[in-house]
Amino acid sequence: QVVLVESGGGLVQAGDSLRLSCAASGRSFSSYIMAWFRQAPGKEREFVAGIVRSGSITDYADSVKGRFTISRDNAKNTVYLQMNSLKPEDTAVYYCAARNSFVHSRLASGYQYWGQGTQVTVSS
Repeated sequence: QVVLVESGGGLVQAGDSLRLSCAASGRSFSSYIMAWFRQAPGKEREFVAGIVRSGSITDYADSVKGRFTISRDNAKNTVYLQMNSLKPEDTAVYYCAARNSFVHSRLASGYQYWGQGTQVTVSS
């Protein structure tokens, strides 16, 4: 069992940066594959970025590749999403998710634990 709490969202202008954090409580954070998803109004939740348990391998949606960076600090039980060159189309609620598996997934249905979400709004 793991509880996830996101922070760091806010209102920014196009071109700005934000860093989201997701703090996990519970045992064995390092045994979970972690990911960030986002959901814009009227749209389905979509995969943004994922990171394996060791942090050695990452995966990104094409829409954020080169602008966003996912990382984790297993000693601090925290996963981060550094978002640079933000665009209005990045506006969404961003969710942190944990998957108890050896295999990474881009499917929301594959993640057992979710945070409450943090709003990111990018104005043009």
